[in-house]
Amino acid sequence: MAKAKAKPKQPVFLVVVDDSEEMHQALQFACGRARSVSGRVALMYCIVPAEFEYWAGVGELMREEAREEAEAKMAIHADYVKTLTNGTPILYVREGDIRDELLELIDQEHEISLLVLGADTQSETAGPLITFLMAHGASRCRVPITVVPGNLSDEQLDALF
Repeated sequence: MAKAKAKPKQPVFLVVVDDSEEMHQALQFACGRARSVSGRVALMYCIVPAEFEYWAGVGELMREEAREEAEAKMAIHADYVKTLTNGTPILYVREGDIRDELLELIDQEHEISLLVLGADTQSETAGPLITFLMAHGASRCRVPITVVPGNLSDEQLDALF
């Protein structure tokens, strides 16, 4: 008896949402890739923990405000992803050190297929997260990492697909 073929899983392209200019290029690339292979885009936003242990109420208020800001940013980027891919992105909001949270998320969520990061082309380094991953984190990352130059236009990125 022939075995039934397993349905191929839908690839998921993870983009880290931050305030950098090059995040746009990473998102544009991930959306183009998702469109071309019928995949999905996932967005991760990491909240830096509040440092107010002495004033618990202040710390909790800061955490709540940070969460609201994260949700607002994610909503904007999620709408952009929907426009480009006609699909709803997967959203992750984490709290902690971005490097640890990113690697932990990739380790926990097995549907993530590829990490897409934008490289800062205006400074000496590609950015702190890329620098960390290339120096230490890549060996702990279970998925391939794509680094997209931050100086590419949307048209140049779209031409890749």
